[in-house]
Amino acid sequence: MLRLRRLLVFTVFSICVITPLSFWALQQSGANARVVLDPPPRSEAKLEMLSTGITPAVNITRNADAEWVAEAAAQTGIPARALRAYVAAAGAANQASPGCGIGWNTVAAVGFVESRHGAYGGGSLDSAGQASGPIVGPSLDGNGFAAIADTDAGALDGDARWDRAVGPMQFIPSTWELAGRDGNGDGIADPFNIDDAALSAAGYLCGHGRDLTTANGWTGAIYSYNQSDTYLVQVRDQATAYAEATAGIG
Repeated sequence: MLRLRRLLVFTVFSICVITPLSFWALQQSGANARVVLDPPPRSEAKLEMLSTGITPAVNITRNADAEWVAEAAAQTGIPARALRAYVAAAGAANQASPGCGIGWNTVAAVGFVESRHGAYGGGSLDSAGQASGPIVGPSLDGNGFAAIADTDAGALDGDARWDRAVGPMQFIPSTWELAGRDGNGDGIADPFNIDDAALSAAGYLCGHGRDLTTANGWTGAIYSYNQSDTYLVQVRDQATAYAEATAGIG
């Protein structure tokens, strides 16, 4: 009888301990799990025709057709100057990484969510693709954001204590140091220029051999930019909307 009572007490104790731990483990597993979404449709732009009979000696990134840009800009609300940069960036990234498969609409969706295509704070892009004002995010001081101490002595973001994301594609200075590229051929990689920022973003998203035509590849690319499920859904929804808006443009 004593043994039976001890066994009963041990069983009840085990249930009381193990059950809460199981729920905790499930909650932790759910907290660490990432949403995986199918990639948005990949939108294709109409490109300028090469002159008849000309075969380039090297691969070149062709510009988007001017009439296509005008119509696509009207249908999507993307400024024409930004749209040209997104198309060129996706084309260049796919040439550099043929297995990436990034669509211009994904690059554009990131640009919209990050800065409304350079219009954050009432700004705009000039004919050279330069932001009219400094697009600088909040201090990454750990108050509602990750804590990232200054890495550039305030050279890009004007903050010598904490880093801030900068430019129309919102690069952290330390990331720009690694991923920043010259997209307009002026010899300078400038995060406040849409050509440079879009090319750098497209290259960054295609990094590590990602295939953005797959769910895991596309999701991983967007998470590398911002580890937020809400952000992931926003970018996907916007990229899908851009693809649908331009589907009928020839």
